[in-house]
This record gives sequence, structure tokens and C-alpha cells, in this order.
Amino acid sequence: MSRIGRLPITVPSGVEVKVDGNVVFVKGSKGELTHTVASPIQVSLEDSTLTVTRPNDERESRSLHGLTRTLISNMIIGVTEGYKKSLEIVGTGYRVQAKGSDLEFALGYSHPVPVKAPEGITFAVEGPTKLSVSGINKQQVGEVAANIRKLRKPDPYKGKGIRYAGEQIRRKVGKAGK
Repeated sequence: MSRIGRLPITVPSGVEVKVDGNVVFVKGSKGELTHTVASPIQVSLEDSTLTVTRPNDERESRSLHGLTRTLISNMIIGVTEGYKKSLEIVGTGYRVQAKGSDLEFALGYSHPVPVKAPEGITFAVEGPTKLSVSGINKQQVGEVAANIRKLRKPDPYKGKGIRYAGEQIRRKVGKAGK
């Protein structure tokens, strides 16, 4: 049995969960999310607990069991607390500005780099070199943060670029270090 998949999911108060066949609807104070469960996996709701079960021990069923449970759990956490990724910019002249709900980066290119906020994602600029990406969908928050980091990845020689807050960059020595 999957260690993660067999754990029941407790639904906190203020969160409304509805299971309609193979579609799970989760509605909370921050918004609502839906997830379509893969075919061999079944989700059942009793009182205020969700249980995820699999019909057999085939490889596909086993792999989807824990995944489905984690995805539903992430949806419940998302509609109650939300998710947030913090990024920091390192480098002389590198900075970020808020332009309405969008961002504009100065990253050493000959032009400013604009980033539009997708639906369901909000940006917060805490300073010229600090920003955060927040939303209710964990996958979407991580993807937007990764795309922003991709604009100027941290350089292994000088450490300049956009990095996650607290990320350790493996530095290389360069020409002089033999």
C-alpha cells in the first residue's frame, strides 16, 4: 500500500469538497479548484474526510495512488492558505518594478523585460531586488516563479541573476583557480 496514498485527507471547516464521479471540486475562502482523477483511482467523501483508494496493485495504479492524494491535499491547502514563492535578484543594476498587476525587470539587457500576471497569480514587490509570486494553485505558482527565474538564471561564476529566496548557488572558480 502507498504510504502517502492511504492517509486520509481531513477537510477543514470553511472548505467545501464535492466529489462528482471522477472530478473533485474544492471551494474555500481564497477560491475554488477542480481536479479530474485518473481512471483506476477512486475518491470517496465521508463526513469531513476524503479517502483515495486503488482497485489493484498494478504499477500504474500504485503510481497514481499517492499522486492523486497529494494533488487533492495541495488543492485544500491552496484554497485555505495559498502558496507563495519568494525570489531575489542579485547583480549591479538588476531590479524589478511593479507596473499595475504586472512586473518589469531590468536585467542587464538593452531593454526592460515585462512579465504579465497570469489569471490567479499575484505579484508582490517587496523591494527593488525582492519579489514574491502567490496564488492558490501550487503547480501554477511554481511554474510562474520558474519562468521568472529563467529570464536570467544565476551565473555560476559571479552569482548574478534571479534566484529563489535562500537558494544556494554552486560557484565555479574561473580561470585563476587551477
